[in-house]
Amino acid sequence: MSENRQDTRNLILYFIIAYGFTWMFWIPEVYAMRGTLGSGPLVDFILSSNNPAAWGPFVAAFILAYLNEGFDGMVKLLKRGVDVGFPKIWWLPTILLYPLICGGALFIAGMLGEAIPELVWVNDPMFIVVTFFTILLTGGPLQEEFGWRGYALPRLQTRFNALVSSIILGVMWSLWHLPYFYIGSESGYQYLWGHMISAVIISIIMTWLYNNTGGSILVALLTHNMFNVSNIIFPALETQMGSLFYLVFMFLSAIIVLVVWKPKRLVRGT
Repeated sequence: MSENRQDTRNLILYFIIAYGFTWMFWIPEVYAMRGTLGSGPLVDFILSSNNPAAWGPFVAAFILAYLNEGFDGMVKLLKRGVDVGFPKIWWLPTILLYPLICGGALFIAGMLGEAIPELVWVNDPMFIVVTFFTILLTGGPLQEEFGWRGYALPRLQTRFNALVSSIILGVMWSLWHLPYFYIGSESGYQYLWGHMISAVIISIIMTWLYNNTGGSILVALLTHNMFNVSNIIFPALETQMGSLFYLVFMFLSAIIVLVVWKPKRLVRGT
């Protein structure tokens, strides 16, 4: 089997396993939240914080790494999550981009006279530290990025340019969350399109960072984490004008990246 065909096969298998594992737990949680599954130990597990649904991308990546390269493949994938051997300048956008976007949007909302939600961290700076590590380990980055960016993105880029790969991955990333939108009291379709646009924009930024750091999963983990943390410590989306400027800044960041670094590889000079 040619390398391209193998990559395509593995990519399809990756999405099947990631979706299958996650939805196997999230779909029952949707029904459990509505009381249609009754009660019992299994329902309690599904509704608990121990529900492993979010680990689907991680599980898929490591299963396929093992099937194709054995234990060495799993170790290689894991090492990319701790490798800091990339140009240090890339720490700046990794850590600062999303705090600047969210914080800037919230600042403008305040300047325009909107009431700003309470900022817990102002009186309790440790809130930021606790939130950072809690989100990193339990809120999505660790569970997802070894899969989305670590496994799927490089295989997409063997077939498509960086922009198209980012769009495909952003759409697949967003659709993977679909059952999650129904966990709770509100129906989720109204969130899908906004979430999908956001996921595509974030995917473009993360592909840019990934490609310029030699395929660093650590950078993907931290960028994903900073996005989530920034939306908590700077809740711009809880304000009307903050939401508007948040979207403007998100779009502008993606446009600047595409103009300066070019859509083909999102690496300068290509």
